[in-house]
Amino acid sequence: MSHEEHKAKAPKSVSCAVITVSDSRTPENDDSGKSIIKLLEKNNHKIINYSIIKDNKKSINEKINQLILNEKINAIITNGGTGIAKKDVTIEAIKPLFEKELAGFSSLFAKLSYDTIGSAAVLSRAAAGIVNKKIIFCLPGSPEAVELAMNKLILPEIGHIVKHLSD
Repeated sequence: MSHEEHKAKAPKSVSCAVITVSDSRTPENDDSGKSIIKLLEKNNHKIINYSIIKDNKKSINEKINQLILNEKINAIITNGGTGIAKKDVTIEAIKPLFEKELAGFSSLFAKLSYDTIGSAAVLSRAAAGIVNKKIIFCLPGSPEAVELAMNKLILPEIGHIVKHLSD
């Protein structure tokens, strides 16, 4: 089966969890989390869980471990904590859980970011991987980075990825 045929048979709606990792965001000012939710819903995906958690390895790890056990969730999208500051620990908390890493996501996001913001793209550590038959995307916290990743990479492929994980 070609990738086009396989993609055509992918689910049109995916059940998602959205996590904002931040010490300063609240439901009122979480523009990136709201953007992810809006884009998912606009594309007929379902939000099963939305959380804002502190930039803390233990908190992130506990939340991810809770979500990967939820059979209703197919995909987890985080934003925040992917930079290089000492407090940015999303990648350190989540990446060790990956059973498989989607290195192409990181590479493509870096290329798209470079095309948009130039050499500052090297500061991002966006990542994606598979845990317990779920795709996890770890995005930077900026609204622009979230929209770039969602529109160019995640929304076009999320159903296709979930189809592969269910085969």
